[in-house]
Amino acid sequence: MRTEKREHTYTAILFDVDGTLVDSNDAHADAWVKAFAASGVTVDTQKVRRAIGMGGDKLLPHVSGIQEDSPLGRTIATRRGEIFQRDMLPRVRAFPDAQRLLAALHERGFRMIAASSAKRDELAPLLRIAGADAFFEDATSSDDAEHSKPDADIVHAALQRLQASAAEAIMIGDTPYDIEAAERARVQAVAFRCGGWEDRELTGAIAIYDGPSDLLRHLDESPLAQSRENSRAR
Repeated sequence: MRTEKREHTYTAILFDVDGTLVDSNDAHADAWVKAFAASGVTVDTQKVRRAIGMGGDKLLPHVSGIQEDSPLGRTIATRRGEIFQRDMLPRVRAFPDAQRLLAALHERGFRMIAASSAKRDELAPLLRIAGADAFFEDATSSDDAEHSKPDADIVHAALQRLQASAAEAIMIGDTPYDIEAAERARVQAVAFRCGGWEDRELTGAIAIYDGPSDLLRHLDESPLAQSRENSRAR
């Protein structure tokens, strides 16, 4: 756990999902590598893994120089989705205490929404795996944004869905792309290490935790210690 002392009351939480609530980052990376290979394209596996958290429109050219809207790019992106849903998704599991964390935050009066770079048809089963359906008011995906993370479009879309201001919201994610997207939208960010990134790479987050269990254990000392209902009661 690492936190910065701040006096602020938040009312809305924007959650990334992959690597934050569900342990899926390696699965996404494997699906991309296999999709590239099926088209005869060799990519650096580690570079792909480090790009997970970007939208596919950014990941493709970043790791291969191939544009997503090219014929080859569309073929690879489509095949990746098929591989992920068929071979990877059935093995994806939620991180320990992910649902308990969401329940605790819901009990404190927070409004919550998914703000993910995943495609809409992949996000729905991931939310079910995380046990988030009972607690999230809505979900935004890459389909709701012109530009994916680290651009701020998905964050702006989530704020608009909740009708919340940037000052009222906090983003919880696991990659530098989540933090950058939040910063561009002037939203504070909390980071989890469970997605595979080190603290030095999560610069800009006002607090860093190992994952859902760690934040749940330290909730009363975290930037989320105050909710809208708690602040009204004082």
